[in-house]
Amino acid sequence: MPKAIIIGGGVAGPAAALFLRRAGWEAEIFEARPAPDAFGGLFLNVATNGLAVLDTLGLKNRLLEAGHLCPYMEMSSGRGRMLGTVPNGPAGEPERGSVVVRREWLNSVLREATAEAGIPLTWGARLDRIEETASGVTAHFADGTRAIGDILIGCDGVGSPTRRWIDPTAPDPTYAGLLSIGGFARVEGLAPTPLTQHMVFGSRGFFGYLVRDDGTAYWFANPARAERDRDELRAVPSTTWIDELRSLHAGDPYPVPQILDHTTGAIGAYGIYELPHVPHWHRGRVVAVGDAVHATSPSAGQGASLALEDAVTLALCLRDHPDHQQAFARYQQLRQHRAEEVVAYSRAIGRQKTVTSSKLAILMRDALLPLFLRGAMKDTRNNHLYNHTIPWESSILDT
Repeated sequence: MPKAIIIGGGVAGPAAALFLRRAGWEAEIFEARPAPDAFGGLFLNVATNGLAVLDTLGLKNRLLEAGHLCPYMEMSSGRGRMLGTVPNGPAGEPERGSVVVRREWLNSVLREATAEAGIPLTWGARLDRIEETASGVTAHFADGTRAIGDILIGCDGVGSPTRRWIDPTAPDPTYAGLLSIGGFARVEGLAPTPLTQHMVFGSRGFFGYLVRDDGTAYWFANPARAERDRDELRAVPSTTWIDELRSLHAGDPYPVPQILDHTTGAIGAYGIYELPHVPHWHRGRVVAVGDAVHATSPSAGQGASLALEDAVTLALCLRDHPDHQQAFARYQQLRQHRAEEVVAYSRAIGRQKTVTSSKLAILMRDALLPLFLRGAMKDTRNNHLYNHTIPWESSILDT
């Protein structure tokens, strides 16, 4: 049985391992983090197309046990004026809407499935270098250990060392000019927001939130800031972020200031990066998936779902092509255009979050957005982004 070394235990890694097992491969996962983090990564959107992949794995219902069904996104201005509602999923099909979940819940659902399948996962294994021979590939880790396999799959995120090994001249991620800062809060009397996530175009920043049935509010803010190192962002105390956001959103309508005032626990903060085009997704026995080759901003809520699509597509290509190089080439051919389309779409949405200092520009935005959003609930032009399916039963050679 051929073996795949998988670098990364987040979303793409475990999903790829599960599909590869179905395809007759042995897989072993190596994760750089020392241990799971129940609140790591805060929360994310799993789009309709990502849910379809999880359904193929038999994991959709398990994920939904702790998810917030979210087929609608309501937009409002910093003055509390309703600007419009847009679908979070295929327009006209709210029953097939997307879901917001804690990131670590999605990770744990996938990890549970890999454990049940007997797929080993090693924590604290940070990739140091890759060594390829004619007969296999070896992953060397920072702690001196190593793993040997027939192929190596890099599911190692936007800062991927695998991408750099594949192509030393690969483009660096582009900073989008925004931070994503978020956390959890409980505000007494704040009503749940069933089926809905709220987005506020504040006068000085963009803010989003939803409220679960138990009263827990999930919130995020996207302040425009100069680029900062990830470790530097992590070193900022949560109280500092809250103080900064309180000032930024002080004039925004209820419940934005109240959510910030009642935030509990740690605050997550990271820069938003994009990879609009990576020419080479594979070399020799090594291939990359997910954010490693098409990182997208969270504005379209498609990052995790694209990673899940990559995982099933790569496994199908390896199942149906006896030669791994042919499989890798077919995988990139099938995935690259779609991924880059979603990255561009998400970037266009993200530009709307950038707040100008001009009061006139803000007034014009708040006046024009309702016109642009008026027909959004019936606009099916973007439905193909959500309706993309990858049938496991079909041969990849027929597509």
